[in-house]
Amino acid sequence: MVVSSKLKSQVIDGGLCTGCGACVALANEGTARIIASAEGVIPEFSKDCELPELVWLACPGKGVDYPQLYQNHFGRLPTDWRVGHIDHLWTGHASDPAIRRAGASGGVTTAVLIHLLETARIDGAVLARQCITMPEQASWFIARTREEIVACAQSVYVPIAMLEALRALIPGERYAMTCVPEQSAALRVLQHGGEARARQIEYVLGPYTGTALDQRAIRSLLRANKVADDDPITSLKWRAGEWPGYLEILTGSGREVRSKKVYYNFLIPFFITQTSLQSMDFANEFTDLSVGDAWSPKFEKLGQGFSVVASRSARMTEVINELMEKRLLTLEQADVLEASGMHGHMIDFKKRGGYLRNQWRR
Repeated sequence: MVVSSKLKSQVIDGGLCTGCGACVALANEGTARIIASAEGVIPEFSKDCELPELVWLACPGKGVDYPQLYQNHFGRLPTDWRVGHIDHLWTGHASDPAIRRAGASGGVTTAVLIHLLETARIDGAVLARQCITMPEQASWFIARTREEIVACAQSVYVPIAMLEALRALIPGERYAMTCVPEQSAALRVLQHGGEARARQIEYVLGPYTGTALDQRAIRSLLRANKVADDDPITSLKWRAGEWPGYLEILTGSGREVRSKKVYYNFLIPFFITQTSLQSMDFANEFTDLSVGDAWSPKFEKLGQGFSVVASRSARMTEVINELMEKRLLTLEQADVLEASGMHGHMIDFKKRGGYLRNQWRR
């Protein structure tokens, strides 16, 4: 109860909770759950909730010691703090046009996950997706087939408690997980702390992550398009169509609302999550593989979707090389300066901006 009380008073009530879900996954059964709040998802504890001290150490809302975690995980500090430790760096896309189109940018994450599954390196993949029965909501999902992985290929821009899925893992199985930066860091703390379920995650993949929106953003956009609040959403895709894509919302009354990504980005100043403002990790520095849109005039002119692909471990580089040898990925080597330039605005927003915002908040 000491850890849950500390989390409640210092993190949740303090508005610092990132909603990662680690505490709920590691709580004694039936004593913790994830609930929806106005700005995202947060844990709720019963009075008899018991949590190990490791949960406090891993809590990204309280703060993870990145320099120490770098030493624990990579054995050294990064040579470039903008994008973190890099084993190999490329730009490119999935070679299969269908997988490339299904993804938010180049389909690389989808292609890698399928390969991990089909080469028996994993038994399943913990992925984010918009709910099928309640499209306005998003959740984690354990995919066990190629088709299920492809169905989760779209981006999701609202918070999901991905680490809550740890309590649903089957003992003895191996998994990949996609998650956002603060969740990747928390997962690594759990793994290095000896948490058995966390260690079932063999591969950690994740997107470059600048900002997320609280769920009120969707209804705000619909109201602006004269859609009634009681008109149910039947389908929601954040990156529909050709890259860079558009937000597509279908409703029960037959309305179809579309907004290009460049335009629905204007929702960010009004509905950005607190986690987006306090996190200083943009490039998902504790994944095995992090992937972002390749924003550059060269690629934007070509269209169809290109990604920056950063491998942070030798065994992930081996996986990528296998995919290139089989012509399942089309990649060319890139350097850190080139990759940083594609995301200079957001690296500044997270690294320098996050530092300043956290200082002001203190």
